[in-house]
Amino acid sequence: MKKILILGGTGAMGVYLVPELLSMGYAVDVVSLDAVESDNSNLRYIQTANAKDMTFLAELLKNDYNGIVDFLIYNTADFEAHHRLLLEHTDHYIYLSSYRVYANEEHPIVETSPRLLDVSKDEEFRPVEDYSLYKARGEDILKASSFSNWTAIRPAITYSKRRFQLVTLEANVVVNRALAGKTVVLPKEAMGVQATMSWGGDVAKMIARLLLNKAACRDVFTVATSEHNTWETVAGYYRELVGLNYITVDKEDYLSILDPNEQPGRRFARWQLDYDRLFDRIVDNSKILNITGLKQSELSSLYDGLKRELSALPKGIFFPGSEAVNQRMDAYLENH
Repeated sequence: MKKILILGGTGAMGVYLVPELLSMGYAVDVVSLDAVESDNSNLRYIQTANAKDMTFLAELLKNDYNGIVDFLIYNTADFEAHHRLLLEHTDHYIYLSSYRVYANEEHPIVETSPRLLDVSKDEEFRPVEDYSLYKARGEDILKASSFSNWTAIRPAITYSKRRFQLVTLEANVVVNRALAGKTVVLPKEAMGVQATMSWGGDVAKMIARLLLNKAACRDVFTVATSEHNTWETVAGYYRELVGLNYITVDKEDYLSILDPNEQPGRRFARWQLDYDRLFDRIVDNSKILNITGLKQSELSSLYDGLKRELSALPKGIFFPGSEAVNQRMDAYLENH
């Protein structure tokens, strides 16, 4: 039985990847912050506060894993320090990049489309450790290495039982406010922009079929549906499915709610909006479908996927985090 290690495996993709791998006959170890019990002899959860600790990781990797799927978030220096240890101790390493690495220069997006890191002319933005940039730098570290046993995956926005997104907002704003009968504030500039959102279960199927696939090595794949919808359509789905009320405001008002103390070199809320959510994200997913044997018709539609996940939420659920954002949103609505 082949052994797979999942680093950070209880998030939006991991919660579906674990059962997918078990169904394929793998033994799976999952490292995460969460304390999770397993009733499956082929599944082990390992709780740690710092999975990136080199001593912990070196000891763990003595288990000789056939494959590693790495959902951990590394800045550039961290990944430079870790990648060799990971690549040396497995047959196949899957690195989590992001479709946010893409610039807005080609539609539809394919794996060879220009990356922000390579083409952005924003001199303040390009040197920083923004998510879209350090993910691309991680790809470059792998490409520059002498190893060939790696695959980089670029998921689009991925929703699941743990994550529900709307423009740059997450479940702790979108779902919490909808269930509480509160209005959500959205930027009007985003409403006509095309977004790609994939169900976590579909992304898990793609990742599982890349794992230990020699044809996937030393290559990059956008793991996503090809369906795309405007943010106005997505907001309408939330309205129908969970009772979301929203208003649209100027982008600067929206950003003042998210980050009222924006500083030069740290405009992360602005950059996520300007350099991703305000880009039309239309994906050509033929490369991932070809290598996995999946078909677009087998993937969940956004409406059906959101309906399934939202209807399965426990009664009274509350997603923690973003208390300050919710307070500023309340104050904005009271004053406008």
